[in-house]
Amino acid sequence: MAKRGGFPGGGMPGNMANLMKQAQKMQRQMEEQAKEMETKEFTVAAGGGAVEVTVSGMKKLLKLKLNEEVVDPDDIEMLEDLIVAAVNEVFDKVDAESASSMSKFTGGMGGGMPGLF
Repeated sequence: MAKRGGFPGGGMPGNMANLMKQAQKMQRQMEEQAKEMETKEFTVAAGGGAVEVTVSGMKKLLKLKLNEEVVDPDDIEMLEDLIVAAVNEVFDKVDAESASSMSKFTGGMGGGMPGLF
């Protein structure tokens, strides 16, 4: 009776070596992508350009620009809201870019790698 299952031709060691090479290549590509994200900058404006926020790909605030017209001592809450909106939007932009670049490696499998970005 013939054996069922297993690997055709007993080629498991060769297949394992190929899998390891592919995994190492993917790891190098992911590391390169992470380094590229560190150097990227993302900018978003809120309130028709009244507030502009720039962050790095690592979600570090690099610049906050305020239009003079939005600085009203009698309406600090509006300025605060615009800053919060701009910061949240720019972080969403970083997350989308990060997810897009990671999907190249995961092939749309989902799950990703929490904490990598």
